[in-house]
Parts: sequence; C-alpha cells; structure tokens
Amino acid sequence: MTAPIDLSEIVRARERIAPAALVTPLLPALDMAMPDGVELGLKAENLQRTGSFKFRGAYNAIAGLPPDERSHGVITYSSGNHGQAVAAAAHMLGVRAVVVMPEDAIPIKVRLTREWGAEVEFAGRTSLSREQRARELAETHGYTVIPPFDDRRIIAGQGTVGLEILEQRPDVETVVVQVGGGGLISGIATAIKVQRPDVRIIGVEPEGGADARASLQSGTLTTWDNIDTVADGLRTSRIGELNFATIRTYVDDIVTVSDDEILAAVGTLATASKLVVEPSGAVAAAGVLTGRAGETGKTVAVISGGNVDPSLLASVLGTSGRSTVGSR
Repeated sequence: MTAPIDLSEIVRARERIAPAALVTPLLPALDMAMPDGVELGLKAENLQRTGSFKFRGAYNAIAGLPPDERSHGVITYSSGNHGQAVAAAAHMLGVRAVVVMPEDAIPIKVRLTREWGAEVEFAGRTSLSREQRARELAETHGYTVIPPFDDRRIIAGQGTVGLEILEQRPDVETVVVQVGGGGLISGIATAIKVQRPDVRIIGVEPEGGADARASLQSGTLTTWDNIDTVADGLRTSRIGELNFATIRTYVDDIVTVSDDEILAAVGTLATASKLVVEPSGAVAAAGVLTGRAGETGKTVAVISGGNVDPSLLASVLGTSGRSTVGSR
C-alpha cells in the first residue's frame, strides 16, 4: 500500500498555485435548518477558477512538470470538472491539453473544457474506460498523464483546501467532504489531521456509488462496476490506491445520501445560501443537512463544484418549495 502524502507537499503546492488559484470564502450557512448541535460553514469551492476545487490539483501538477514534458502536452480522463481544470491550467501555462470524457458527459462541462482550448475525445461511460483510452493516447503521442485523483501532485493541490479551512475556522470540530475518486478528501484529511488530529473527517458518497464506503468498511479496495447517481462528478468505479491508504489513515467515517437528498441540498443551497451548486458539489452538505454525518458541532462542509446543468438547476428550483431538506 502506498504511503499517504506529507503535509510538506501540500504546503509546497500552496506556494505553486498561489499565482493562479483563488482562496475561496468560508461562508456561514444562513437560513438553513440544522440538526441539533450543528453550526455549519460552507467552503465555497464552486467559486474557484473553473467552478470547482479541481483547478488546485491540476495547476499544481502541470506547473510542476519539467519543460520537456510540458512541450509534449498533457492528457487526462474526466467526467467534466477535472478535465476543465486541466484545460484551464494548461492554457494558462502554455501547454497542449487533451481530455478524454465519457460519452454521456454533461454538455456544459464539455463546452467549457473546449472553450479553454483543450481537445476532447469520448470513451465509454465508466472511469476505467476513460483511463484506458487516455493511457493509450499518451503512449502513442508522448503526452504526460494528469490523473484526476490517484496522484501525489493532485492530492497535494486539493489539500490546500484543508489549509484554508484551518485558517478560516480555527475552532472547527468536523469537516465533511464528498468522495468520488478520493483526491479531495485525501488532501483535506492530510492537511487537517496532521495538524489537528482531534478534528473529525467525514466522507459522504451517493448511495448509487458508495465504493469508498465499502472499501473503508471491508479494509479492501473495492470496485463498483455499475454506478448510478445524479452526482456525475462522483461516478468513479474505484478510489485510487494512494487515496485509499490516506482515507484508512485519516478519515473517521464515510456515510451515504440518496439522489433525492442530494437534489434537495442543491435547492436549499440555491435558495437559502444563494449558491449555485452542482449535485456532486452538494453531497457533503446533504450529509450534514440530513443528519447522516452525525452530531458534528462546529462543522465545515465542502461545496466542491458549481458547474450544474442549467436545465437540472431549473428543475430543482421549480420543485424547491416541496424539497425542503435543511431549509426554512
């Protein structure tokens, strides 16, 4: 099992991404009905460049490449947000980028990726099929692969979110993070637990894609072949080996929420906190609002992304009066 990353790698990542990445706000969760004993703050990574936390890891990875690797270009495989982040970071650094996306990718994520100048290819509907195609193209053309989550540089970049949380809310007791491939929770957990081992780290997954929860409970890295969730950014069949090692070391628990609860959280965040959040980005908040994350005290939920399909958001807002989980 690969060892978890070091705090020093996250600190160096923060220095590397500082010229480009934003320090996102930690906002109070106003006008939301909380479970008893919960005081919630929202780490608004939907306001990050490209609309998600993914920009941090992508920029850290590409900016750290030697000149000869940059000259050959980079490639990644992504359902959307990581691909867009790689496209943006590569554009800013003058590097060619290719992104392999699923055949059923959200159209707005495809368009935004292309607008940053990346070439887009489509391959299958699973994370494993996208990865296979990306590695084939890398072998053929000499591209450097920028993985979406199972990579020290990516995890270190995402871990800068954790450094900011501790600075913005030093008295935090619990941090709640969505889990897809595991890069975000791995980085945040490392940044926080090394400095504050008393802080609880709770992961949240969709019920239809709970491979990380199954892995943590069994102690064995588990693959789910069939992922079925509205949270398209969390449709990974298996978390990475490095991520799994980190989760086993630092994460206290992983819980699940339903698609209906995720969509209700999207509506609540829009109407109560005035935040535009995609389903994947609302999963951690859903874990808190439903009480699944437990009695969490002074809590921060990460809002990981805001690249929502406009038609989906309109549909959710159209029913928000009936979907009142966590709102008042």
